[in-house]
Amino acid sequence: MWQVIKSVLAAFFGVQKDSRRRSDFEHGKPIVFIATGVVMALIMVGLVVSVAMMAAG
Repeated sequence: MWQVIKSVLAAFFGVQKDSRRRSDFEHGKPIVFIATGVVMALIMVGLVVSVAMMAAG
């Protein structure tokens, strides 16, 4: 699972190596990467909203 999380984080920031991306597509299941990406996106949005609410008052 950590490998999937690291891979999704690298893809989020655009720093994933081509060899790692190819390995993910050859050996990983797409639904796992999609679900992990959706969860991580929701966490990131939640963090941004929380910081904005704390900064606003």
